[in-house]
Amino acid sequence: MPHRILKDECIACGACAEECPEEAISEDESGDFYVIDPELCIDCGSCVEVCPSDAIVEE
Repeated sequence: MPHRILKDECIACGACAEECPEEAISEDESGDFYVIDPELCIDCGSCVEVCPSDAIVEE
């Protein structure tokens, strides 16, 4: 299952977006947090490993 980012936990550091091999992660319109496009996510888990605030969970 694709992952998702918990909006209230995300510190918008961008580490997950930099690590994502599919470029499935981007900033939301406000720039306050990141979001994962479930259509592009391959569920590799690399974003989970680099998230310093443990804001990424499985759907």
